[in-house]
Amino acid sequence: MIKIALPNKGRLAETVRAVLDDAGLGVRVDSDRALTASIGEGFVALFVRAQDIPEFVADGAAHAGITGWDCVAESGRDLEMLLDLGFGRCRLVVAIKNRDDGEAGAGAASIDAIAEGARVATTFPRLAAKFFEDRGKTVQIVPISGAAEVAPHLGIADVIVDLVSTGSTLRVNGLTEVATVVESSARLVSAPRTSLAPEVARALNELAFAISSVVNARHQRYLMANVPRHALEAVRDLLPGLRGPTVVDVLGTDFVAVHAVVPEKSVYKTTLALKAHGCEGILVTRIERLVP
Repeated sequence: MIKIALPNKGRLAETVRAVLDDAGLGVRVDSDRALTASIGEGFVALFVRAQDIPEFVADGAAHAGITGWDCVAESGRDLEMLLDLGFGRCRLVVAIKNRDDGEAGAGAASIDAIAEGARVATTFPRLAAKFFEDRGKTVQIVPISGAAEVAPHLGIADVIVDLVSTGSTLRVNGLTEVATVVESSARLVSAPRTSLAPEVARALNELAFAISSVVNARHQRYLMANVPRHALEAVRDLLPGLRGPTVVDVLGTDFVAVHAVVPEKSVYKTTLALKAHGCEGILVTRIERLVP
């Protein structure tokens, strides 16, 4: 059986399970506190903390794992990325406390605003230390277990290195971002493929393919419409699809049936534009899988 380490809680865990379910690899557990579960045929899930997943994979307790790239980078272990799942996007950033007037001050756009010997609070001590070392900046790393954004206000540190998505938490706490350490998202990782047994590598490639087909479809919609023949050229420009829309004659009419894949965010305006061109029978549906 191929063992896959998965996050045991949080939003990332919920999204990972939803993607696996859509890929036909539903997680079957006996209870909410189960430590293991079956995934489809031939896979077993191990539920652990997201930050521990790189260690499980690197040490061979699991053949692969899904976790944030920030956790993989912080671990320093030799792992290979098999797939970027595209969700859970965030950034590990360096942030400093604003001045009393609310501004970060001169040099806020770079780490030049950080004094030599500054104390840096973070839950990512390895990445933080390497970031400043690579830039020739001497700082004192203060490892903490959470809530890094309050550290400057409590006098624990002058600077923080923490994860952000929108940056709103930094602003609320009077902090200004001055640099990005690493970009992160959920990734499927394994030991280097050259070190894997052929049957394991093959199974993981198939797993990556199944998951990618779901990820590709998550923000796409399948659109169908009956288009007047005279409007077909204009509609082609509206519906480029993957390789152009599929056009099928509707027998005995002046219409053609057009099928295309469109981005979810453009569906609203696209349907209005189609209607303006005289299109009828417009249908939009979700896509479970998409293999380009």
